[in-house]
Amino acid sequence: MLVNCVAYTEGRKLADIPKEDISEYLERPNCFVWVGLKDPEPSELEEMRQEFGLHELAVEDARHGHQRPKIEEYGDSLFAVVQTIELTDDDLNVGEVDIFVGPNYILSIRRHTEKGFQEVRARCEREPQLLKNGSGYVLYALMDAVVDRYFPVLDALESALERIEEQILVKNAARSNIEGLYALKQKLMTLKHAVDPLMEAVGKLYGGRVPHLCKGTQEYFRDVYDHLSRINGAIESSREMLTTATQVNLALISLSENEVTKKLAAWGALITVPTLIAGVYGMNFKNMPELDLSFGYPLAIIFMVAIDALLFWRFRLAKWI
Repeated sequence: MLVNCVAYTEGRKLADIPKEDISEYLERPNCFVWVGLKDPEPSELEEMRQEFGLHELAVEDARHGHQRPKIEEYGDSLFAVVQTIELTDDDLNVGEVDIFVGPNYILSIRRHTEKGFQEVRARCEREPQLLKNGSGYVLYALMDAVVDRYFPVLDALESALERIEEQILVKNAARSNIEGLYALKQKLMTLKHAVDPLMEAVGKLYGGRVPHLCKGTQEYFRDVYDHLSRINGAIESSREMLTTATQVNLALISLSENEVTKKLAAWGALITVPTLIAGVYGMNFKNMPELDLSFGYPLAIIFMVAIDALLFWRFRLAKWI
């Protein structure tokens, strides 16, 4: 679906144009075209390929989707893939934005993501002095918007981790805590898989041999890299805290099991003593002198109670009961 197709000149909006006129506007001096697509059909991609003269390999990647975040050079053009992460109903929705960048055009294709880039376009149009840099600046603005959307997701995951940490010392919550920590670990890894490759790719846009399209905008891409670095550091810290929380939770489970074992052993000992005495005097041998004692029964009962009382007192001191 075509979302926007706009021509710009000297940093200002020229007109909304039909997609059939794209090639005509590309031939104009100091003019570039910005097209936005959402979940396009293969026929629409083929049409854009012909209008912009896109590289076949880049179009093939965009057609299949599910690409790793990357930035690739094809002659004087760039092909960038970034992943969008949206938090919906306590779950992460992973989308993708494919960006084709040329000297006088930029084509953005978003898949499986509801939030568009209208605010990015409005921001660029409010800054004509920066929009004069052309498609390179628009690439920065799109990537910056995607990266900034990672921060609320990261904040939500950190808050979820804090809530689980508060529940660790609550009794009978071990299973739910482990399940929550494992689900949180999966979400952190999803976010990390979006950030790590993009850091490596963006690093090539401001240092070393910078592509011609990014000349004059290196400091902006360095800002994106700094944001990614902050997010990556926060992810690593959260993963360390998550690992510690998991270990503490497992240790508490082990301690709880030990407490149960102690109690079972203590009560087993209390039951064993009277059972042993009763078993001995229940054998009914003829030559057992105690069987003829008139006070043998109360003596056996007192003996059982005394030993159990002594054991109970010792177990109580040891906090086994």
